[in-house]
Amino acid sequence: MTNKMKRKLAFLFTAIVLVLIGVNVRLAYINKTNGEKYTKKVLAQQDTASTLLPYKRGDILDRNGTVLATSEKVFNLILDPKVLLENKSDDEKKDCVEPTLEALYTYFEFDKTDPREVLAEKASSSYVPLIKELTKDQIAGFRELMEDEETGGKIKGVWFEETYIRKYPYDSLACNVIGYTVSGNQGQTGIEQEYSSVLNGTNGRSYNYLNEDLDQAKSVKAATDGNSVVSTIDLTLQQIVEKYIDKFVEDYTDKYVEGPAAKRIGVLMMNPQNGEIYAMASDVDYNLNDPYDLVANGYCTQEEVDAMKALDEDDDGTRELDTLNQMWRNFCISDGFEPGSTMKPMTVAGALESGVLDGSETFLCNGYQSFPGDIEIACNKKLGHGIITLEGSLMFSCNDALMQIAAMEGYETYYKYQSIFNFGLKTNIDLPGETNNASTVYTATTTGPTELATNSFGQGFNTTMIQLASAFSSVINGGYYYKPHVVRQVLDPNGGTVQNINGTLVKQTISAKTSASMRQYLYNTMYGPMDGNGNNATGRKARVAGYAMGGKTGTGEKIPRSDRKYLVSFIGFAPVDNPQVVCYVVVDEPNAGSSKEQANSSYAQEIFKNIMKEAMPYLNIYPTEAIPEDMREEVEAEEAAQNPPEDLEDPEEEEEEPIPEGNLVDPQTGETVEMPKADEVSTEEPDVPDGVGDGLLTGVIDTSLDDNAP
Repeated sequence: MTNKMKRKLAFLFTAIVLVLIGVNVRLAYINKTNGEKYTKKVLAQQDTASTLLPYKRGDILDRNGTVLATSEKVFNLILDPKVLLENKSDDEKKDCVEPTLEALYTYFEFDKTDPREVLAEKASSSYVPLIKELTKDQIAGFRELMEDEETGGKIKGVWFEETYIRKYPYDSLACNVIGYTVSGNQGQTGIEQEYSSVLNGTNGRSYNYLNEDLDQAKSVKAATDGNSVVSTIDLTLQQIVEKYIDKFVEDYTDKYVEGPAAKRIGVLMMNPQNGEIYAMASDVDYNLNDPYDLVANGYCTQEEVDAMKALDEDDDGTRELDTLNQMWRNFCISDGFEPGSTMKPMTVAGALESGVLDGSETFLCNGYQSFPGDIEIACNKKLGHGIITLEGSLMFSCNDALMQIAAMEGYETYYKYQSIFNFGLKTNIDLPGETNNASTVYTATTTGPTELATNSFGQGFNTTMIQLASAFSSVINGGYYYKPHVVRQVLDPNGGTVQNINGTLVKQTISAKTSASMRQYLYNTMYGPMDGNGNNATGRKARVAGYAMGGKTGTGEKIPRSDRKYLVSFIGFAPVDNPQVVCYVVVDEPNAGSSKEQANSSYAQEIFKNIMKEAMPYLNIYPTEAIPEDMREEVEAEEAAQNPPEDLEDPEEEEEEPIPEGNLVDPQTGETVEMPKADEVSTEEPDVPDGVGDGLLTGVIDTSLDDNAP
């Protein structure tokens, strides 16, 4: 080797040594300054398994803490074919495939996904759900087997994935308010949808990795459970409301004509002092635990569903989905209708508040009002109510008087107060699906004489139950319009208060003085006496004996008017001096024998009365009034039915010993007399004095005594 080559090798060696020294110095520097950062980065790359830790969605409670919706932990049985097949061996002692399959078949039943078929078809997969939503009890036996020292080592590639399913303990109760969820904890309708982000939490995750000592380690980021919400719904009041809707449906289905009890029925119960909804229901409900089955929920027959599916397949239609949406629809907030005379309190209140009326006015009702173009709009009493007071316009529900009042107000004033009472605008209740009906409501610039006239008594525009009930509540509570709401509190997963949702005062519609007058008018609409013209208070059938209540009837003639179809209603409150509850009942096209009979608000009054009779004692509203004379018979009958006389038990009668043949009982002494044998009876005629024993049969004792004999 030449000197030149030696020098080159020496130079190369020196360079390599210097580079290595530089690398070591750099590594030492990095380790000193950023060692922890790079350690974490390396460990993160060594992750061998990651498991999702699901959060629990918060509960929905009624106002008293009763659970209306909750999430229950369940387990999905997961097979990892890749891991299991890696533990396959021809040596029976080392093989884990057959012991694992044998254990699975022993403890579980497989209807759809068979483990052996999964191994054959998805050998490279690491995640195959075999059975979903198993309970803790259903997996207990298999878990014990896995944890056993002897058998557990033979079970590979099987694990349980934790998850939650939504459960509704009361099935269909308050379904329109509560709503339901779909996969991924997505709320659909009701509170479940409106408060979904509040109810949802954040998933956690468990990581397995190799630490710096090459040992298996675990890092866990815990899940954050969702908050719970306390609703304003009262379970007991909701049950009362639904019970009497069901009773009406049962009583009136096919009663007068073949068909349903009504086209639709809705009931809304709320606190007028803060806008809290106590109960909300309709005649159409569905099981929240099974919201997609139209047949099981009684909304359609199987034949109807099959026909819809066939048509949907033919033209890619959405008939079945549209039908489901109709079943899920919340009638109380989503459906508009012409309210009829339940609108009249707002018309009268606006006239009083604006100063157009002072309460001393009288009106002549001749049965109709005439308008340009030879148009006549009739009163509900075609012969006319005669001369009535302002109070009488509500008591007797006089359309003629209301048309005169609206004309006195004029366009500007009338529609100003219609806007103040929020008609045509959403209430912004905390539920999805509220409609506003703005397109049906007139303004001072779009109306005319006939529109103003019909609007005054609740025809010619649409509203919803929640809109009218909220406006009515402001009329009777002192003039305060509260935003209606169905949630009153948010709780953290430990039960601590996150937020209190109190009543939101939106505006003042009328003064306390006007409100007091309206309460008195509405009281007399139920309890007022007959006037000199023979007019009776229209709300008498809704009275509950002993209670001071107020309310208003409603009859809306539906479009087209020529069909003579009616929506009837009643809205009332109690007690009259300090209202604590408002109840609004709507019956759309009740089952009646004729159009005239269908236009009777007594159908709605019947439901209202039944509900309030049970609800008021529960709400600690007690009777304070004398029982009206015309209700005494009704009250006595109810008391007799509730307290039937005790059955007096008859003393046990001793069994009489049979009388020996040939013997008779002496009716005078009660003694048993042995009759003489046939061969002992004399055949000679006895000596009988004249005039004695006429009709006496020889040898026979007459035992038939007169009823009055001693």
